[in-house]
Amino acid sequence: MARRKIIAGNWKMNMTPSQAVALCAELKDLVKSDSVDVVYCVPAIDIVPVAQAVKGTNVAVGAENLYIEDKGAYTGEISAPMLVDAGVKYVIIGHSERREYFKEDDAFLNKKVKKAFEAGLTPILCCGETLEQREMGVTLDWIRLQIKSDLVGVTADQVKSMVIAYEPIWAIGTGKTATTEQAEEVCKGIRECIAEIYDAATADAVRIQYGGSVNAGNAAELFAQPDIDGGLVGGASLKADFGKIVNY
Repeated sequence: MARRKIIAGNWKMNMTPSQAVALCAELKDLVKSDSVDVVYCVPAIDIVPVAQAVKGTNVAVGAENLYIEDKGAYTGEISAPMLVDAGVKYVIIGHSERREYFKEDDAFLNKKVKKAFEAGLTPILCCGETLEQREMGVTLDWIRLQIKSDLVGVTADQVKSMVIAYEPIWAIGTGKTATTEQAEEVCKGIRECIAEIYDAATADAVRIQYGGSVNAGNAAELFAQPDIDGGLVGGASLKADFGKIVNY
């Protein structure tokens, strides 16, 4: 099955609303592409201005987080219906920074995945191992546990439509990148895990990204691998080079 590549920028906690609009203008012509899906996953305060700034272009808007309830006394949180109404199509769930700094465990992330689907949002579900886990030789065991836990009760049809992002924690923002062989090995392992949980058709359909210091220099080689369907891009999504990654 020919899976359409998806290149998503994770802006993290960067860009004020005015800076975000300026960046969208700078990138507009650079990220034009008929062959890949392009997503900007932006801070909550930037969602509305970015949605306006990319209107009429090939860029979709993603959120970096959501809460498991639709409304209520949850000061500081943002709900799935709020995101949908603001024009969001995708939402990052389970990024290692959310897991580590905000103590989001797999049971909580499973609720987030289900809430995203309930609202009509496409989850970009992140998984990844620490350097210590890789050196211990438990990378695939750990990632299989994350995937299986985060997808409890999620249907095959839902999984076919979602995105899974493999991000080795030791390669995020460090300048270190997993070798092409390492990245492909884990993305292939994720696909095999999906086939075990569901079936081969579901595994063939789900799009799996690599993330972790993706840049204009390594994107083409990474994205050429049979089980890597694009990238979740951090720092490089905040500059003109993101256009080179999109058009690798």
